Amino acid sequence: MSSSFSSREIPIHAPILGANQAKAEALRQRFRSQGMKSLNLISSPGAGKTTLLEKTIKGLSQFKIGVIEGDIATARDAERIVKAGAHAVQINTHGACHLDAAMVEKALDQLDGDYRFLFIENVGNLVCPAEFDLGEEAKVAILSVTEGADKPAKYPLVFLQSAVLLISKIDLLPYVDCDIQAMMADALLVNPNIEIFPLSAKTGEGMDAWFDWLRR
Repeated sequence: MSSSFSSREIPIHAPILGANQAKAEALRQRFRSQGMKSLNLISSPGAGKTTLLEKTIKGLSQFKIGVIEGDIATARDAERIVKAGAHAVQINTHGACHLDAAMVEKALDQLDGDYRFLFIENVGNLVCPAEFDLGEEAKVAILSVTEGADKPAKYPLVFLQSAVLLISKIDLLPYVDCDIQAMMADALLVNPNIEIFPLSAKTGEGMDAWFDWLRR
């Protein structure tokens, strides 16, 4: 008795992204109709997204700001954002490594009012979040000097898709082995149009250039 086995590929990636894209386009129209500048913040865990957001909220205190916080668990980041002076909704993905447009739509329905800025702090990850459009006006990649200079070369998609790269924690440059010039060169090699702002949320160095970009 003989038996044979065959294999076939089940194409799930494209349908998932296609369904997400349709919802993302609807969100994009919603953001535009309400006059919101929507930004999708993407970084590894520990790059300083939430601290940067706290300082950004205080630096742009003349504007009404909404924040959608994405994390696998806890509402700690949303609590910090509210204390900083913005409205916030927490999304817990319970294991999922990224936000998607459906999650953002549900969170947006819980935010009260029209905002000049809507910041979406994605789950800490340089890979998966880059593949899912959330309807944002622009993606903003955040990379800390503590992560090393090679990340734009190793994880190119997020830098290719981002309008801005914020190089965070530059106050630590004297204490870490990071060639910031090489980091910027690799990012520009991946995406010649990316705008790069080295900054420190702790000392305030470079933050004004980031604020100026937001006000454009």
